[in-house]
This record gives sequence, structure tokens and C-alpha cells, in this order.
Amino acid sequence: MAKKQKEAIFTPIGNDGSNNGKIEKSVDLPKPTKKSHKDLGLSDKDVVGMFEQMQLQRRFEERAMQMYQKGKFGGFLHLYIGQEAVSTGTVFALNDDDDIITAYRDHGWGLCRGISANEGMAELYGKATGCSKGKGGSMHFAKTENHFWGGYGIVGGHIPIGGGLAFANKYQDNGRIATCFFGDGAVDQGALHETLNMSQLWKLPCVYVVENNGYSMGTAAHRHTVNEIHERSKGYGMKSAVFNGMDVFTVYENMKKIAEEVRKDSMPWFVEIRTYRYRGHSMSDPQKYRTKEELEEYQKTDPIQRLKTYIIDNKVATKKKIEEIEEKIEQSVLDSIDFAEESPFPDDEALFEDMYAGEQFFHDKK
Repeated sequence: MAKKQKEAIFTPIGNDGSNNGKIEKSVDLPKPTKKSHKDLGLSDKDVVGMFEQMQLQRRFEERAMQMYQKGKFGGFLHLYIGQEAVSTGTVFALNDDDDIITAYRDHGWGLCRGISANEGMAELYGKATGCSKGKGGSMHFAKTENHFWGGYGIVGGHIPIGGGLAFANKYQDNGRIATCFFGDGAVDQGALHETLNMSQLWKLPCVYVVENNGYSMGTAAHRHTVNEIHERSKGYGMKSAVFNGMDVFTVYENMKKIAEEVRKDSMPWFVEIRTYRYRGHSMSDPQKYRTKEELEEYQKTDPIQRLKTYIIDNKVATKKKIEEIEEKIEQSVLDSIDFAEESPFPDDEALFEDMYAGEQFFHDKK
């Protein structure tokens, strides 16, 4: 006798944003690691560096949001606020020359991979001094010399590229691995399943990571996915993991182990990191699909505040030192706004640049 499917329950939200006192969570967070930074092989300097990196991402995006609201630049703006532990923990776990590609919620990833606040803000403004020469905008941050292959604007469209990066690394036998990050909404794209199948067949050194932040645009994961997302791996005999993405130590611990195994065995992994975004899908999102109570509940697990408390309680750094870091980052972000506003727009001729792998094509045609 066939099992009865569990019925998905959707509780409408009132006009006042309330839910009759009921907090309906969109994503269940696994328990974070209980290990200290020393247990994980991290130095005090590493931990302070993690805090710096996460704080930079948060303040950069908060200021970017303000500039967007002032009409300083247009287009789309998808904020990563709340998910900073995922990018930070991962980058600290990987080698500097491992490849990273992600979707359009990419500012945090870019900053983690060496894009400066100046380059990032200038890119949002569409200026020539931006990380993508002002021609990519919010959804196309990139720094290929640092093996960050950018944000990608089509949902799930970059997943085959992640597989391609892994194929190239295996072909060249260079010891690098590829990591491909995407949201829970992308797991229903056919490109994911085609790529997972090929990756397992060809034994590609790639980690495919779902940043399950609770919502595919405005649809909760439990309303568009029948089973647990990480269980998609079973159809391909692929190793998988699911863990907490609101704690940077947990992300670091798990991604370090997975990266080492993928590098050693040249076999792919499928990972679900459960996190939460505090802002809407994009700046035009009214967020009527979730309650204020739910948002406040997840903010209690804020990854930056969690690490800040850990640093002070464990005397990794003093409260004064942390405040100095916060002030320094705030000033650097404010300076990046001035830099962006004072930078020039690309020249008209730049429209025809970067269309091909090299410039010889144009010289040959002259």
C-alpha cells in the first residue's frame, strides 16, 4: 500500500504581518558544532579575520541598500544579509586557488574572494573601476584571478559551469577542486540533475552546495520540495551532507572535511547548508510571505553577533579591538561610496571589449 504523502500546510499571514502568535519556521537549522576554534585548528587571528570578513559583507550590503534606495544605481539588488557565515566559513576552509562560482546573491562571495569594497561599490554604480569594469552590476561580481568565477543571473544556469570547472581541474590534474553555490529554488532545475549525473559518472572534484535560506523567492522550501533537499543526492549515489549555516565554525568544519575528501577521491558531493536571509529576495520584495515573528526568531541566531560574543567571551580579542574593527570597516565602506561616485563610467568603446577570449580577432578583421 502506497504511503500517504505528508500534506503541506500553509497558514496565511494577516494584513498586520502577524500569524496569531504562531512562529512557522521556513527552514529547520541543525545544531551547530560545539567545538572551539582551537579544536578546529583555527588561530585567534583566523577567528578575528572571520569576524572582519563577515562584518565587511554586512556593512557593505547595508550601505549598498541605502544607495539603491536613494536612486544612486538601478537594476536588481539581491542582498546576502544573514548568510555571511556560509561564504566566510567556506573560503577559510578552501585553498586560495580552488574555484568558486555562485548565483546572483553574490556580493558576499566576491568580498570574501578579494574584491575590495571600492571595486564592489563601483560595480554596483556601473563604473569602469568596478570588479567587472562596470558592465556586470550587482549580479555579476567576479574576480577570475582569484578563482572567483562570479555571480550568474539565470537560476541554476551556472551549475553546469561549476561542473565544467571541475572537469577542467581534473583534466589538468592541478589538485584544485570546484565549488558551486546556488539557492534552494535552483534544485528543481533540470540543469542540476544533468550535471549531478555527469559529475558522478565522470568522478568530478566538485562540491555542489544549496544555500537553503528558507525561501525560493517567496515560496518556502517545504512548499516546493517533496523531500529533504540533500536527499536529491541519493538518485545519483552521491555523498551528501546537511548542516547549520548560521555558525561560521560549523561551516568551516564541514566544508574543510568535504573539500579534503573531494580533493583526495576526485568524487563530487551534494551539500545543503541551511541558513536564513533577513532581507527580501530582492529590493522589490514586500516579504508578505513571512511573519515578523519568524524573522525575529532567526535573527536570534545571527552569525555575526554569535561570533562577536564568542570572541569576547573567550578572550580571543577585546571588546575595544572589535569596536575598532567595526569602525574601520564602516569607514572603508563609506569611502567606497565616495570612490564609486567619483569614478568614471566606461568609455563607449568598452562596449566592444571582452566579447571574445582575445583581441586578435579584431586585429585580423582590420
